[in-house]
Amino acid sequence: MKQIHILWADDEIDLLRPHIIFLESKGYSVTAVNSGQDAIDACSENNFEVVFLDENMPGISGLETLLQIKKQNPALPVIMITKSEEEDIMEQAIGQKISDYLIKPVNPNQIIMAIKKVVQAQDIISQKTTTNYQSEFMRISMQINDSFNTDDWKKVYKNLVFWELELEQANNNMDEMLQMQKNEANATFIKFIKKNYENWFKENNSRPLMSPDIFKTKVFPLLDNGEKVFFILIDNLRLDQWRVMQKELAKWFNFTDDDTFFSILPTATQYSRNAIFSGLMPAQIRKMYPELWVDEEEDEGKNLNEEALIQTQLDRFRKKYKFSYHKINTNQAGEKLNEGIKQLLDNPLNVVVFNFVDMLSHARTEVKLFRELTPDEAAYRSLVLSWFKHSSIAEFFKILSESGVSVVLTTDHGAIRVKNPVKVIGDKNTNVNLRYKVGKNLNYDKKDFLVINKPEIIGLPSPNISSTYIFSCNDDFIAYPNNYNYYVSYYKDTFQHGGISLEEMIIPIVSMKPKKQ
Repeated sequence: MKQIHILWADDEIDLLRPHIIFLESKGYSVTAVNSGQDAIDACSENNFEVVFLDENMPGISGLETLLQIKKQNPALPVIMITKSEEEDIMEQAIGQKISDYLIKPVNPNQIIMAIKKVVQAQDIISQKTTTNYQSEFMRISMQINDSFNTDDWKKVYKNLVFWELELEQANNNMDEMLQMQKNEANATFIKFIKKNYENWFKENNSRPLMSPDIFKTKVFPLLDNGEKVFFILIDNLRLDQWRVMQKELAKWFNFTDDDTFFSILPTATQYSRNAIFSGLMPAQIRKMYPELWVDEEEDEGKNLNEEALIQTQLDRFRKKYKFSYHKINTNQAGEKLNEGIKQLLDNPLNVVVFNFVDMLSHARTEVKLFRELTPDEAAYRSLVLSWFKHSSIAEFFKILSESGVSVVLTTDHGAIRVKNPVKVIGDKNTNVNLRYKVGKNLNYDKKDFLVINKPEIIGLPSPNISSTYIFSCNDDFIAYPNNYNYYVSYYKDTFQHGGISLEEMIIPIVSMKPKKQ
């Protein structure tokens, strides 16, 4: 480990000589000065990893010195040392972004701990996280192999997401090891889905919480309890992306129910979101409300009837709750929604769809610069978090937290970064999605797909009598033989949805209550 250089500024520096000798015996390099001006000059002439700064010095005070040092080097950690415990002084120091503070008299152990906290913490965290993951690796592998039901798989995926975020913060080189484990989990999960998915829809068989069950299980109980509910759906939001957003929302909300559920297949907006809002499987929507369902081969938009579908679900369950519906596609539309929230608070139910994450996904596919800026999951996650923090949606949640309403937040499906092209041949009526196809004359390698020859068994409509659905697995994506090389290079490493993977199918459903009630 490289030597750490410390600047210590105190007008009684000679009295601190034993502490300096102690630090040097531990391998630290210490430069000692006895005034604020000397500290400022030393920082301008030398590179230090940390500064110990006495708060009460004659001439330029510790707080003034702190301000000048931060102007020179905003990233330099400063530890304030003070005799005073006055709240005002501490608030000023914290406001000027001190890294830590110590109260005199200080002892050697306090000094060492402060250095480790502000200078060496990242290295210590990285080493400890790496060690912890290495010890967990075999346990996770056993958990993957021993997953026999949907609850097991939800736990596996939550565990993998936890370690993905932990290892990212640790900034180590465990990416390949984790990716190997994610691939192992997805390969086993796909076998589980192929074996069990059809059985979930057989009469008298139990199934996990799925898209059509969300309003019935998560929204109606709150409404029936007299609560006012904002139901918020962020399109195409993965569990890992939700976890980083959750840290921001924790400032304003308590999470009363932090769960996941299974998106129906195809994990695509036309199917999964319509199922959420209607409380029905797509085949049931087409049969019961044909005017509200749009088949794959039709040109019109596939999600233009969401408000009407919500109303059908309320009517079927004899819920007389007044509701509003809003689809937000631009930041301007989000700001307009924020301005009108107070007018919505009288409604028992307000439904808001935010399409920004899905738009980011499409932009990453279509715009080379976006792909360069987000080469992997971590960078893409960071982009999603940046959007959340700086768009109108952050202000939207802040307003909700001040309004005392309950919030149910979810998504319709996730997405996976695709890498491996597989060939499918279909006629001109075959849909364009890269993760699933539906058609009557499809030519493909069966080992690459979950094949559903009778769509009605899993609640899907058949555009034609002989329609077959095929679903891509793991990180495969479908490419036509025509102009094959061009499309493979264009779509490889993009985030897609519609098929079978942990990332697409196991998605967040969260109930929140404001902290300021």
